[in-house]
Amino acid sequence: MKSLLFGRFLLLLPWVLIVIIVLDIDSSRPPLPALAPRGGGGSGGARPAAGRAPPRQAPEAAVPTIYAITPTYSRPVQKAELTRLANTFRQVARLHWILVEDAAARSELVSRFVAGAGLPCTHLHVPTPRRYKRPGLPRATEQRNAGLAWLRQRHQHLPPPQSGVLFFADDDNTYSLELFQEMRTTRKVSVWPVGLVGGRRYERPVVENGKVVGWYTGWRADRPFAIDMAGFAVSLQVILSHPKAVFKRRGSQPGMQESDFLKQITTVEELEPKANNCTKVLVWHTRTEKVNLANEPKYHLDTVSIEV
Repeated sequence: MKSLLFGRFLLLLPWVLIVIIVLDIDSSRPPLPALAPRGGGGSGGARPAAGRAPPRQAPEAAVPTIYAITPTYSRPVQKAELTRLANTFRQVARLHWILVEDAAARSELVSRFVAGAGLPCTHLHVPTPRRYKRPGLPRATEQRNAGLAWLRQRHQHLPPPQSGVLFFADDDNTYSLELFQEMRTTRKVSVWPVGLVGGRRYERPVVENGKVVGWYTGWRADRPFAIDMAGFAVSLQVILSHPKAVFKRRGSQPGMQESDFLKQITTVEELEPKANNCTKVLVWHTRTEKVNLANEPKYHLDTVSIEV
């Protein structure tokens, strides 16, 4: 009897050992992740809080392009001014710089600068007629009009609506990055304050109940649009739908260019106040001081030629 039991034990022993080994292997494996229910879209991790969808970022193509028209002319501080402006523009998404020289041909200095600027840029040139260079006459008229003409020609064959915003960015101003966020939502014509202009710390549109009702300015408050060139932006669609709207030479007086242009495309009642109902200054008419070159030699004496 004992020999029979012992024989059966020997027969069962290998199978018992196999079962023990298999159980030991399974216990050493990491647990499988729980399967997400069908249609849930999850992947076994923590689910987002109920009622909160993950934030969606607008595709880049849906962000309106800002077109900045900048007249510029040859002077000792030209490259310094353009460098400061380019450093600002490089931080603005979807901005196209239209740089217009007051010259009969593109200068080497500006051409080299544009090539290394590192942002989308169109380099144009048009000279101001000599008879319009007298003191007291409006400046940069031909250059701004050249930028408008390029913009219309570029978009004339594209179907509406075309999103975009036009802004006149003189090279002697200083711009906050917040300004570009404000102007990008312009539906027709938007306005905001400008600092260090008109003999005052700032000028601004006066706003009541979300509408422009007047102007806080130190010079000719009777102007239809008593605003600086840096104080407004225009929707691209408005520019395209008013093909004859340009800056005028005939009959235009100094300080009236903004009013003469805006009268062709909008009314005061239609203006869109930005910058917290025109209570924040986001652009300054700083102007670089006149450079002192009293000790500059008449003839070049250095052994190298340096572009400044």
